[in-house]
Amino acid sequence: MLITPGPLLSKIQSPDDVKKLDQAQLVQLCDELRHFIVDNVSVYGGHFGASLGVVELTVAIHYVFNTPVDQLVWDVGHQAYGHKILTGRRDVFHTNRLYGGISGFPKRSESKYDTFGVGHSSTSVSAALGMAVASKYLNLNDKQHIAVIGDGALTGGIAFEGLNHAGVSDSNVLIILNDNCMSIDPNVGALKEYLTDITTSRTYNKLKDEVWNLLGKLSTFGKNAQEIVSKIENGIKSAVLSQSNFFESLNLRYFGPVDGHDVNHLVHVLNDLKNIKGPKILHCVTVKGKGYGPAEKGNATTWHAPGTFDKITGEIHKKVHEKPQPPKYQDVFGHTLVELAKQNDKIIGITPAMPSGSSMNIMMKEMPDRAFDVGIAEQHAVTFSAGLATQGLIPFCNIYSSFMQRAYDQVVHDVCIQNLPVNFCLDRAGFAGADGPTHHGAYDIAYFRCLPNMIVSSPMNEQELRNLMYTASIPRKGTAFSIRYPRGQGVMPEWRKPMEAIEIGKGRKLREGDDLAILTIGHIGNYAVEACDRLEEQGIHVGHFDMRFVKPLDEGLLHEILGTYTKIVTIEDGCIQGGFGSAVLEFMADHRYMAEVVRLGIPDRIVEHGEQIELHKECGFDPEHIYQTVINMLSYVPKTV
Repeated sequence: MLITPGPLLSKIQSPDDVKKLDQAQLVQLCDELRHFIVDNVSVYGGHFGASLGVVELTVAIHYVFNTPVDQLVWDVGHQAYGHKILTGRRDVFHTNRLYGGISGFPKRSESKYDTFGVGHSSTSVSAALGMAVASKYLNLNDKQHIAVIGDGALTGGIAFEGLNHAGVSDSNVLIILNDNCMSIDPNVGALKEYLTDITTSRTYNKLKDEVWNLLGKLSTFGKNAQEIVSKIENGIKSAVLSQSNFFESLNLRYFGPVDGHDVNHLVHVLNDLKNIKGPKILHCVTVKGKGYGPAEKGNATTWHAPGTFDKITGEIHKKVHEKPQPPKYQDVFGHTLVELAKQNDKIIGITPAMPSGSSMNIMMKEMPDRAFDVGIAEQHAVTFSAGLATQGLIPFCNIYSSFMQRAYDQVVHDVCIQNLPVNFCLDRAGFAGADGPTHHGAYDIAYFRCLPNMIVSSPMNEQELRNLMYTASIPRKGTAFSIRYPRGQGVMPEWRKPMEAIEIGKGRKLREGDDLAILTIGHIGNYAVEACDRLEEQGIHVGHFDMRFVKPLDEGLLHEILGTYTKIVTIEDGCIQGGFGSAVLEFMADHRYMAEVVRLGIPDRIVEHGEQIELHKECGFDPEHIYQTVINMLSYVPKTV
């Protein structure tokens, strides 16, 4: 089902076509663009509220600036759907986030208009500033550089680092703050309160209105515009600073707040700002989900990425299953953490801005004084957890696997070197699905198992997750404990069984075999179960071992396996380079074992977006590939010399 664009939008193949419109037509273009996004996402799914909130801003930017010569950087990318549609991808937009289709985020290899690949938060200011400094160095002084950053992304430390540098750079960069009080979940922290104050302050806004009235006349001043700005700047700065303007204190010229849904006023403002050199920030107030009633009035977290829905009624489609379905690993984590916390008052929950995605919101609702959303601040989340651990508390720090990469330094220096018992629950391990390579949790096994004082584990099912969490909650002397699990459903509809401690570093034998053994880590082991069942039907008996721990490895079990089997298959939903299979090979080398080994896992390349099973098939470790690998190994005849 292809969505038909409106009459104006149907003629837009690039921003050049946007510029051909009369300014009076921009309101209609915004309406058509908004409807096109609603029509597509309601049928095909995807991120929703954020892109609706910046429709007018998107149109105004492409109308005023000379993209892609002028460099436009979108932070995160949840808000870039309108940008994609206006920059030549309208006719393929229905493939957004689908296997083989366009990415859900800006991507340099996809379009010249996507100047910087994003997916994680808070990078736009630094990237745009780098571009601006490069242009200054190359004497491209008329080139513009625009970073559009959501207010939630400002809680990320790198955003502050970029702002701090921008203020002293004297580079031509415009930072547009898209202020809608939301990232995915509601924003938290002092910055949120500050932006609310600055948006609602009558005294401050009266001052800014007077400034805008003056700046609105800049075009009549011609060449003297910069001189006039310079003259008024010192006069207003003391008044601005008297309102404790954070951005002005960083030497960024601050403009706003302005209505982010008035496209004509935005065009006027951006045209004026284009003529003001140096670092500056425009504060736009927007509404997430603007223009679609259910998203505006409903739960903003739900409408961030609602899946498919009825665009008329706003009813979100839910899958109907005949049989009871297993819970999501995320929900098992959330309920289990509350269960453990009721038994042990030293347990504390921490998440960096993903309470609903990780299900930390369950604990936040039931025990608000013991669960913390620290904002988009993974580094802070880890060191905050380390601080808790020094005082005898038991922190469970829940971070998506790919987001944990941002806090790796803190894991090394603040946790492992100090040998602190912080528990890391790594959500979205393995392939994250339609969010693609910026969200795939491909590397955590490799980057954690090389660290001293770190336990690395992964459950094969919901009960194993509960058992590992219970094990991690038992006080221990030092040593961090990581538990990785995938996005989505497990395999056990009946999962709430009593928890049991697991001996750290202890794997388990699931099936006896003859010549070949399969060694798995984590949920992906269920694929091996399917393959082994199929092999059994053909009279082929394969051993299957769920290792549970990558570090420490169960050396006793490995000695048993390698003393029995001559052919080994290792399976992991992490990178092959340095991962679980590598750990097994290292053990074999250290103990001089000889065996034929095939490692299945994520190859040494960037894997694009798609459903998890599609990506597993592409990378060769779905049940069919596992089955075929075993068949090939058992029928393999060594070549004679």
